[in-house]
Amino acid sequence: MAVSLRKARTIIRKALEKGREMELKPLSVVVLDAGGHVQAFEREDGASPGRFGIAHGKAYGAVMLGLAGTAQMKRAEDQAYFMAAVNGVFGGQVVPVPGGVLLRDKKGAVIGAVGVTGDSSDNDAKAAMAGIEAAGLIGEI
Repeated sequence: MAVSLRKARTIIRKALEKGREMELKPLSVVVLDAGGHVQAFEREDGASPGRFGIAHGKAYGAVMLGLAGTAQMKRAEDQAYFMAAVNGVFGGQVVPVPGGVLLRDKKGAVIGAVGVTGDSSDNDAKAAMAGIEAAGLIGEI
C-alpha cells in the first residue's frame, strides 16, 4: 500500500483544520511516501519559509529510521552520538522530535510519514494525527 495523493491531501487539509481549531500558530505539513519522497506539502499563510525543512526533517527521520518522532527524541536523549551519526548519514535531514508521525498499513508495514511544524512539537503531532485519522490511516507518534 502506498500513500495516494488523495490521501496525502486529506491528511494535510485535516491537519491544518485541526491546527486552526486548536488555535495553533501557522502550520506546515508534508507527507512522504515509504521511500522518503515528498507526496504533498502545504505551508499556511504566516508560516515562516524555513518550515518546509523542519516538517520534512521530522517526517524523513521517521520514515528512514522506522521510528516516530517521540521515539527518535528519546533515542537522541539516551544516545546523542547515535542520532548525530544518523544525521551525518542522512545529510543533516533528520529532526528527531514529535511531529514526525509514521504511517503504517494494517499489517504494520511503514507506508510513509507525516511531518508537521509550526507550534509546539506535541501540538504538531496532534494536528498530524487528526489528518491521518481523517484519511483512514494508522499513525504512530
